[in-house]
Amino acid sequence: MDERVTRAARRREALIGRLMDVFLDRGFAELSVADLAALLRCSKSTLYAVAASREQIIAAVVRAFFRRATERVEAALDPAADPRERAGAYLRAISRELAPASPAFFADLDAFAPAREIYKQNTGFAVRRVRGLVREADGRMPGADAAFVGAVAGQVMESIHRGEIKAQTGLDDSAAYAALASLIVARMRPSEAVSG
Repeated sequence: MDERVTRAARRREALIGRLMDVFLDRGFAELSVADLAALLRCSKSTLYAVAASREQIIAAVVRAFFRRATERVEAALDPAADPRERAGAYLRAISRELAPASPAFFADLDAFAPAREIYKQNTGFAVRRVRGLVREADGRMPGADAAFVGAVAGQVMESIHRGEIKAQTGLDDSAAYAALASLIVARMRPSEAVSG
């Protein structure tokens, strides 16, 4: 019995991974369950093993994408690295994880309230994580103003999430996170830090 449950869970995870690839490439708003079944060459009932409705399938896949991205971002952090570089490394890892997502995926995320909420929650977690990394660096590095740098990082990350950075600069979310990483690392260098 346990082996059957494990096998079913593995099949479900594999199916979510395949759906994730489709969503990242094409978005999801215009795709019906029948469209997804045709693209994945499976039955609709196979897709309903992921969740009971199209909307729930979308939410499950989006949640899985951000869970996977969070795990990979955390795994990319080297605890022995220079604390000044860890916040930048974290933001660059977010950039890498978001890079495969098409503009259609981000547009659909914004248009579908449950997916938008998942992205918002994920962004909130990332904001808190970056602020913690900046505070950690501040404790080891004279001259860095962790509260200011953390606040700026948080504001920019929220603006990225809301689409404001893209609207003002044309940078997609991945490129915006990479640019933010460069700014944060540059601000946290002791030689460039502004003393109060």
